[in-house]
Amino acid sequence: MKGMDNIVFKGLYIIVWIIFIGLSIEAGAIIVNFIFSIFKPEFVGRLYQKLDLSEMYNQSRMSFYTIYFFIIALAVLKAHLFYLLIEMMHKLDLNKPFSNLVSKQITRISYFTFSIGLLSCIAQETVGRIIRKGYEIGHLTQFWTDSQAFILMAAVIYVISVIFRRGIELQNENDLTV
Repeated sequence: MKGMDNIVFKGLYIIVWIIFIGLSIEAGAIIVNFIFSIFKPEFVGRLYQKLDLSEMYNQSRMSFYTIYFFIIALAVLKAHLFYLLIEMMHKLDLNKPFSNLVSKQITRISYFTFSIGLLSCIAQETVGRIIRKGYEIGHLTQFWTDSQAFILMAAVIYVISVIFRRGIELQNENDLTV
């Protein structure tokens, strides 16, 4: 069984790397799209996801920058979340998984997950106000539709981090009694 666990763990490690690379490329592409939207708006139609908000830029720069702030921040936070996961998996010893490093990393992952969910909720509300002002945002809601899922996932990950902390305490007590 131990050999199968290692194979599954290595497979998950590879999948996490693939997701991280994809999210990093997405974040970079969105940043490039933002820069082109400001300096060369005629190229936006040929860029990633064709996030053409040039009409909004001409009507309300504040709304334009607000929407792009949320899109970029969420993309960067998601990529960083998976970086933290890669870092934790790289340092995790399956023979002795209850370590302070892993516990702290799981707690950090829960905080980042909660931040993504909270920022997504704020983005939904803010963009709702922008829409009520009469601006068209198109298909941009895809960037913050999963806010409740991230908040729920943060709660679950935080509970796991508390369990890990307790496991470390028990492991340290066990090591002292031996």
